Amino acid sequence: MHRWLGLSLGTLAVVLGISGAVLAIDPVQQAWQAPAAPGDLTVATLVERVMRTVPGAEEIRHLPSGAIVVFSFAGEQPQAAYVDPADGRVLGPWQASALPRWVKNLHRSWLLGDAGRWLAAGTALAMAVLCASALVLLLRRMGGWQRLTKKVRGTLAQRLHVLTGRVVLLVLCLTSITALTMSASTLGLVALDAGTEPEVLSVVSGQPAWSGAQLAPLQSLRVEDLRKLNVPGADPEDTWKLTTAQGQGWIDRYSGQMLAWQDASLAQRVVDLARVLHTGESAWLWAVVLGLAGASVLLFWLSGLVMWWQARSQMPQITGNAPMAQADVLIFVASEGGSTWGFAQTLQDALSHCGHRVHTSALEHFQTTAATKQVLVLAATYGEGQAPAHASGALALISKCKAHQLSVPVTVLGFGDRQYPAFCAFAEALERTLREQGWPALLPLECIHQQSAQQFARWGLALAQALNEALVLEHVPRVPPTTVLSLIGRQDFPVAGAQAAAILRFAWPTEGLRSFLGTRGLARFLAGDLVGIVAPGSSVPRFYSLASGWQDGFLEICVRQMPGGLCSTHLLGLQTHDSIHAFIRPNPGFALTQSRKLVLLVGAGTGVAPLAGFIRRNDRRRPMHLYFGGRDPAQDFYFGPEMERWLGEGRLASLRTVFSRVPHGGGYVQDALRRDAARVRHWVSQGAIVRVCGSRAMAQGVAEALDVVLAPLQLSVAQLKAKDRYAEDVF
Repeated sequence: MHRWLGLSLGTLAVVLGISGAVLAIDPVQQAWQAPAAPGDLTVATLVERVMRTVPGAEEIRHLPSGAIVVFSFAGEQPQAAYVDPADGRVLGPWQASALPRWVKNLHRSWLLGDAGRWLAAGTALAMAVLCASALVLLLRRMGGWQRLTKKVRGTLAQRLHVLTGRVVLLVLCLTSITALTMSASTLGLVALDAGTEPEVLSVVSGQPAWSGAQLAPLQSLRVEDLRKLNVPGADPEDTWKLTTAQGQGWIDRYSGQMLAWQDASLAQRVVDLARVLHTGESAWLWAVVLGLAGASVLLFWLSGLVMWWQARSQMPQITGNAPMAQADVLIFVASEGGSTWGFAQTLQDALSHCGHRVHTSALEHFQTTAATKQVLVLAATYGEGQAPAHASGALALISKCKAHQLSVPVTVLGFGDRQYPAFCAFAEALERTLREQGWPALLPLECIHQQSAQQFARWGLALAQALNEALVLEHVPRVPPTTVLSLIGRQDFPVAGAQAAAILRFAWPTEGLRSFLGTRGLARFLAGDLVGIVAPGSSVPRFYSLASGWQDGFLEICVRQMPGGLCSTHLLGLQTHDSIHAFIRPNPGFALTQSRKLVLLVGAGTGVAPLAGFIRRNDRRRPMHLYFGGRDPAQDFYFGPEMERWLGEGRLASLRTVFSRVPHGGGYVQDALRRDAARVRHWVSQGAIVRVCGSRAMAQGVAEALDVVLAPLQLSVAQLKAKDRYAEDVF
């Protein structure tokens, strides 16, 4: 509902938002054009001052901005002027609005008269529904009200959409509701009149008429409560007519008595309040807020359009689908952005190649048939551990399955990002529900990190062994546009065997604006982001953590030879001026935020690369403490000379090194953390941020060691992750 309303009515909403932002200038302009009346000034005093300087005054109006405007005639020519309430002095001419009238007509009626007012009301209703659905989606993505202020992860478009929503969503919701309220009165759906105005006339007594300063009702009324005061004309039966927010009254010009009073209707008061909240009249600071909120609609629409297009481009059309009733293998998919469907297509093609009849469908269609022999579920996790939107009722559906279906094995494969505290939480919940219901499993739950094609292929080997079939999963993800990078330097670390490594530095491409915008696959990258490299003869990119940012003027990675590794072999064989094809994949969950908080860095082997990038750009000398683990300082002390220099420059506060393959080398980084438990606890108690990079086994060992070290503080790695203070980059 949110997506299609936004796509279908987004353009209309943008026009309303931008025109509303322009109209919000009016209250601000009025507030600066003339002084407001003092809070204790009475209407009687104001009348006395105005009548002295503008003898022919016929109406005194108190604008919502606080300014005083007097209407009069000079001969046959009507005039309106600002006056200073302090002395009644004329300050200058007044115009209802300096903004073009067509902007208001565009905003209120689409320049179409009454039909346009109905269209504007319909757009306001759609905006209200959009805001309500956006609030539901925002709370679901962030994990509830308590986590609403937590760090936002995702693509640039997703972060812009969510961050802007957190700031202005409630304001936009309020403007939509107030617009509907005002439209109801404009279209005659709500009666505002309190009733027919009474017929009142002053009683001519032969006595001279009282001046406004002598009228008791005006002496007790403050100017801040005044809306409008009409001065009696030449007809001796004319009365003073007083209008306030509470209603209107008629005052006898000879006796000063209130002849009649008519309270404002409840509907009128509601509409008046809605007008203030919608336009910012009488509150120029609120008008500024409204203007910014209106302008943000364009950002909402553009980022939402990008998000929709990205999801659409990742959503493949499943080919070769057998009818469900005839399929012996069923694949069910839960995917928020659409990328998991690509893995499902790869799995279906491989199973079909082995002779299976396969049917792939969304998880909300979960069921089995008489022909079903295996069920495979590919489940991504959304937000803070929730199911993707389309599969929100899947757990309840599975729990209602009939007992005779429970003999079919159901295997779950999770997709997620380890930077999230609730990594693959929905897949885990799905696994628990299936096992509690009694469904058997062909394989235990496996979780894929950041859509890794390599992990998916390894899971495919386990599946092939379980099925006793020659099943091969070669998933080819969609590769974004790439940029050609030229090697300008390398530092080699040769070792015995097949574990050689090198630090490779590539030139920053000078392609002008297109490169700056990332249109060729290389955006403004940061240390800790990932570079995808497509080796010759391969269609699957390999990802390496970046040891540099775009501000360094080069792109640097640390590569170790992997047994049989096509990409690592290619990279380590490069010579100066050789080139590669690469693109950037942001890794915002691992990046360091701008702050002065202490940072604890833990890396092993080539995993030190992004940590070196953090230290390299530590121009503000933020306290950074590095624990580095290798095998032999003579063979794999990556960035060793640079670390010594960074220590001298103050970019690195302290360095602990351990080497596992030399006598007295200190073991592993987790051993060093245990030995330094006291100072690690001190850093964490002071709010330290932790970043860990290396192999999965190393990251697991570090997490276990830190859980023990932090136990006296009643803290754990899971708690630090939940507070966005702990992130891993593992391979």
